[in-house]
Amino acid sequence: MENLIVTAYIVYLPIVILLTYYVAHQLFKNSIVYMKDIFNGREEIAKATNTLFKIGFYLMNLGFALYILKITAEKISTQGAIEILSMKVGGFSIYLGFMLFLNMYLFFRGKRVAREKRLVAQVPYKA
Repeated sequence: MENLIVTAYIVYLPIVILLTYYVAHQLFKNSIVYMKDIFNGREEIAKATNTLFKIGFYLMNLGFALYILKITAEKISTQGAIEILSMKVGGFSIYLGFMLFLNMYLFFRGKRVAREKRLVAQVPYKA
């Protein structure tokens, strides 16, 4: 029984770490384009901000993965361990997808606000 729980932990942790890494890598590799637009082509600020967002993404998602780690079964079978593991990984995947879309929303919103500010700055003031 206890060995099954430890085995589930040994399977769970690499899965959530790799999932988090993959999603963060893809998201922040592609989001630099939006960051450059948001910061008007100032590449140094865009890269620094993108890196800080990535660190926050890792901390929040890995923190949540560790937070939901505990398996509280009195008696557990192999089938039970697989079912609990699938619920944990599935729940974490849903949460990770939500966080991905939240970040994408923030990037799109930042891009829209930056574009609106540029348009306002281009309009001549009439007194």
